[in-house]
Amino acid sequence: MESHRTRTRWTYAEFARLPSEGGARNEIIAGELVVTPAPSTRHQRVVGKIMILIGGFVETHRLGVVLPGPIDVLFAEGDYVEPDLVFVARGHESLLSDRGIEGPPDLIIEVLSPSTRPRDRGSKLERYRHFGVAEYWIVDPEERMVEVWHGDAPEPDVVRDTFVWRVGAKRLDVSLEDVFQS
Repeated sequence: MESHRTRTRWTYAEFARLPSEGGARNEIIAGELVVTPAPSTRHQRVVGKIMILIGGFVETHRLGVVLPGPIDVLFAEGDYVEPDLVFVARGHESLLSDRGIEGPPDLIIEVLSPSTRPRDRGSKLERYRHFGVAEYWIVDPEERMVEVWHGDAPEPDVVRDTFVWRVGAKRLDVSLEDVFQS
C-alpha cells in the first residue's frame, strides 16, 4: 500500500534527506515521490535466494558486482529508484559511487509485492527502458514466474521453469524451483 505521492522537482540531496521509517522505501520516479512499506518476509526470502544464486556466480567468475536493495540508482535529476537487486558488470564500475549507482546497471531485478506490482510493471519498466537498462527481471512469487525484459524488446521472455542468464561468455542456468522453494 502506497502511503504518499507528491509531484515536485527533486534534487538528489533532497531525496537523500527523506526518512525511511520502519523500512519504508522512498523513490522518485519521473519526479514523483513514491513511498512503499517494507517488503514482506516472503519477498525478502526470494530476494535472498536470487542474491545467493547470481551473487555466487558473479563472484566466482569475477564478472562485476551484485548489490541487494535498498541501493539508490540515480538515473537523472528527479529519477532515483531502489531496486531489489542490481548487477553492474566488470568494466562499468565507474557507475558505482558513495551515493549509489549513477546510471543504468546491466541488470535490475524487482520482486513483485502487492504494493509494488503495478509500478514494477508500469512506471519502473518504462523508466528502466528509457534510461537504457540492458536487462530487467520482474520476479513474481505469486505466479512463480519471471518476466525477462531485454533492452527495448517489445515483449519479455516469460519463464516458468529454467532460463539461462549470460554475462559475456559465461552462463548461469537459473532454476525457478530454487528461487521459489520455501
